[in-house]
Amino acid sequence: MLYDPDAMTVRHDPKGDDLGEGGGRNAPRFDGAFRIDLDVDDVEDLVTFSKPPLELAIKTKAGFDLHLIGAHLKSKAAHGARNRDEVMRFSIANRRKQLAQAIWLRQRITDHLDQGTPLVVMGDMNDGPGLDEYEHLFGRSSVEVLLGDKGIPKLIEPHAQIALSRRLAATPTTSRFFVKHHKRFLQALLDYIMVSPDLEKRNASWRIWHPLDDPKCWDTAELRDALVTASDHFPVTLDIDV
Repeated sequence: MLYDPDAMTVRHDPKGDDLGEGGGRNAPRFDGAFRIDLDVDDVEDLVTFSKPPLELAIKTKAGFDLHLIGAHLKSKAAHGARNRDEVMRFSIANRRKQLAQAIWLRQRITDHLDQGTPLVVMGDMNDGPGLDEYEHLFGRSSVEVLLGDKGIPKLIEPHAQIALSRRLAATPTTSRFFVKHHKRFLQALLDYIMVSPDLEKRNASWRIWHPLDDPKCWDTAELRDALVTASDHFPVTLDIDV
């Protein structure tokens, strides 16, 4: 996110109780620990963020107040696995921890939405609907947890909604990785800007700066080359009237 001091003022505004190393079950501070039974063995585990989500209170030049959470959830990749069994074990363990982080983040989201706070949740969630064979073990992706289910207030993200409604058809993508053993690139939707319904109504317009999918990015050679060179993820932006 680019910060223009002439357009807005920004203040670090972490929420939740600071419960120390012992953690808590109800949306503690993101630099603390979250207590949850990850493997259904009736023993609570302590979950932490290696990159705690950033929470900001923002006031725009026009006087509009909103809250922003920037998050980077745990990768599901089985780094360090030496054989097929370890790949499976590491992948499932990483997905469990990522899902726990999503549940923790969702508790904070629900708190804000219950209070009527205009909210943006954005970042690399390292997940999307149907991205790996282990999702069926948990019933839903971390992105679905963040967006919200029946009976709780929801966030809106049009690219995620397309992916959820077209599991076997083409969907938007925000990243492109080379898979050595397949000798080809894999594209995935991992990066999101989720907003509360009140913000979506403010002429919200999303864009993925994917040089192979966005014609204007492709036609601008300097931009196209820069996007491919800079990262294996592509920027997602949101234009909104606030």
